[in-house]
Amino acid sequence: MNKRIGNIFKGDKVIWMVFFFLCMISIVEVFSASSGLTYKSHDFISPILKHTGTIAMGLFIAVVTLNIPCKYFKLMTPFLLLISIITLLWVLMGGETINGANRVIEIPGFTFQPSEIAKGTLILAEAQILSAMQRENGADKDAFKYILWIALPITFLIGLENLSTAAMLFGVVILMMFVGRVPYKQIGKLVGVIAACAATGLLLIMLVGHAETPEEAKLSKTETVDKQKQKSKIEKLFHRADTWKGRILNFGKGEVSPRDYDLDKDAQVAHANIAIVSSGIIGKGPGKSVERDFLSQAFSDFIYAIIVEELGIIGAAFVVLLYIILLYRAARIASRCENNFPALLAMGLGLLLVVQAVFNMMVAVGLAPVTGQPLPLISKGGTSTIINCAYIGAILSVSRSAKVRSDKKEQVKLAESTEI
Repeated sequence: MNKRIGNIFKGDKVIWMVFFFLCMISIVEVFSASSGLTYKSHDFISPILKHTGTIAMGLFIAVVTLNIPCKYFKLMTPFLLLISIITLLWVLMGGETINGANRVIEIPGFTFQPSEIAKGTLILAEAQILSAMQRENGADKDAFKYILWIALPITFLIGLENLSTAAMLFGVVILMMFVGRVPYKQIGKLVGVIAACAATGLLLIMLVGHAETPEEAKLSKTETVDKQKQKSKIEKLFHRADTWKGRILNFGKGEVSPRDYDLDKDAQVAHANIAIVSSGIIGKGPGKSVERDFLSQAFSDFIYAIIVEELGIIGAAFVVLLYIILLYRAARIASRCENNFPALLAMGLGLLLVVQAVFNMMVAVGLAPVTGQPLPLISKGGTSTIINCAYIGAILSVSRSAKVRSDKKEQVKLAESTEI
């Protein structure tokens, strides 16, 4: 029996344990945080059954992925790049609008987010470029150019509807350049250009964007439609600028006294703060959150605030520790690999998951403006949950099938002989 289970759950055991804990926390906290969904549907069990089914599907995908030898991931790269570009263009032109942005494609029976596929594909392509162009003194200087040829179109297409995801993804691309030993001079120039572009983009957002006042928010739908028709072509291109400007202004307010706080306009941030400050050391207990009834995205973007409220500082620290362990184990797996591609792939996917988790948790505790990033492997989701499970499967595949460096083999043999 143990052999059969071992044959299914192959690969790094520590990552499997981290994955298991994250999934268990997800089931408990999503069930607690889905009060809004259960109120609307008058069905208390369906939302959590659906989420549990999604996690079960993700587990199946992870097991399938870990059984694919990592060398075959290279063969998938061209096809995944083509699929990513096509679906990103598709969602821009005919995607379903969620929270004011075209982010999902609806196909009879299910919906999916092309950006989730594109994120992993970009990391896969970058790992392949960096591994193919490694030299004795680091990556060839042309690797930088090839990475940008792929990264810029993908992040631009994602950024038109989801700027935070594009920024986070490009940040991971730069981190991988450091790991892949791209010349620091090239990375420095890129960071300088990004800073200039960010300043220009911020200026455009502040000029084009329009942050609604409470009075304007009460306008009728007819007046809103008329306003949309009157917008210039530039304003239509940057139709998400209103949302971005509002988030920037809200984050830049600093500390606001309770009597001056607008609970209607800044409800998410306000109730997330209330959830955190009312938690204490051990929290209120699983299922006893109060603020879940007021947070519109309690089961997704702000689930970490619900975790803090219910599990306290101890539970919140435990979740942070799980992500730290995940990144550490990905780095250990990468350090053991004889070849560059599996090492870079494991490290890139680990960074992708952990950086997104950091973004989500910083938003929940008020250290970053609202970005709409779910907490990987914990937040309620469809495509994002399944794809993140596939990323875990790919890391496990590297831990299982990648060739181990000769010096590591000797250390393993020495350890085994010592135990005997």
